[in-house]
Amino acid sequence: MASANTSWSEENFSCPICLDVFSSPVSTPCGHSFCRTCINKFWDEQVQCKCPICNQIFDTRPDPQVNIFVSEMADQFRTTVRVKEQPCVEPGEVPCDVCTGTQLKAVKSCLVCFISYCQTHLEPHQRVTVLKKHRLVEPMDRLEDRMCKKHDRLLELFCQTEQECVCQYCTETDHKSHPVVPLKEEYEVKTALLGKIEAEVQQMIQERKLKINEIKDMVEYSKKDADGVIADGK
Repeated sequence: MASANTSWSEENFSCPICLDVFSSPVSTPCGHSFCRTCINKFWDEQVQCKCPICNQIFDTRPDPQVNIFVSEMADQFRTTVRVKEQPCVEPGEVPCDVCTGTQLKAVKSCLVCFISYCQTHLEPHQRVTVLKKHRLVEPMDRLEDRMCKKHDRLLELFCQTEQECVCQYCTETDHKSHPVVPLKEEYEVKTALLGKIEAEVQQMIQERKLKINEIKDMVEYSKKDADGVIADGK
């Protein structure tokens, strides 16, 4: 089926009663479409069942049939709008691994699939029973590099004995007797230490520059002094 025309507005896919995009659209015998809930509620409040658009009266309450065409078009329109509203990936952000063409910003990464998903492509993980069991975390780039090659688990701990990243299963086997800390905690410690070292290096550089300038000044002074002695000798 042809895709929804992106130039169409929301009015083309709106229920005449609730004025929102169709939800489970059905058609009356006169050919007009409404949300199933909306038309049933409308008829519940009427003495006679009639069409809210053309006012055609029905002798018996109709059993409105699902309008497959309107339903599919409304779903495509809703998906198109949702994609447009999602932010494109910016530098430093994690892109969706499923998007083709323009990549959208990932909102979650799956530790079972090793894939990062935007809001649209994450939908099956929120709906399908099997996928709901997958562990979702905040978006991560280079996801496979962050997984333990031995246990296929996230490297979220740091072994202080071996000085390497480990997973929870590692602490129960090869690193059972080793002290471990959360990777984030170790990262903060290393970052602070690196900042301290960088500050010390910068201070050493400044001290060296001052020493070099002092030597240059001494050389310049000695040169002038020597020139003066030579001039006096002449």
